[in-house]
Amino acid sequence: MSSEKKSYPKPSLTADIILYSKNTREILLIKRGREPFKDMWALPGGFANPGESIRESAERELFEETSVSNIPLLPIPEIFSSPNRDPRGWVVSQAYIAIVDKNCVFPKAGDDAASYAWWSLNNLPPLAFDHKEIIERGLLLVTN
Repeated sequence: MSSEKKSYPKPSLTADIILYSKNTREILLIKRGREPFKDMWALPGGFANPGESIRESAERELFEETSVSNIPLLPIPEIFSSPNRDPRGWVVSQAYIAIVDKNCVFPKAGDDAASYAWWSLNNLPPLAFDHKEIIERGLLLVTN
């Protein structure tokens, strides 16, 4: 056996979070303040930092972009890894869903989120990245 280390391309790792208000059937989206997809609606989330777990990344990103913290995050049992899901390169995401009462959550846009809004599941705007697919998969966990 060779002691040579083989080099493999490395993906970037992100976390995306669905905040779902079951009583109103709405989700919280952020308006992106930066490219790619500047001014489009997206799920809160972002890149993992070195040395943090993906759950820690999700909790940090949710707090940085919405000021929401200390809510249970349920991992969606699928990894989102389509090669073209992010124009910046090979990006793999673990998504989470949190069921909240929107009247008990007080978001505030921050970091690269220009603003936020609650959107009805029946009237979602065009979404950045593959976030429509993530929302569809995540809602299967809580609406069935």
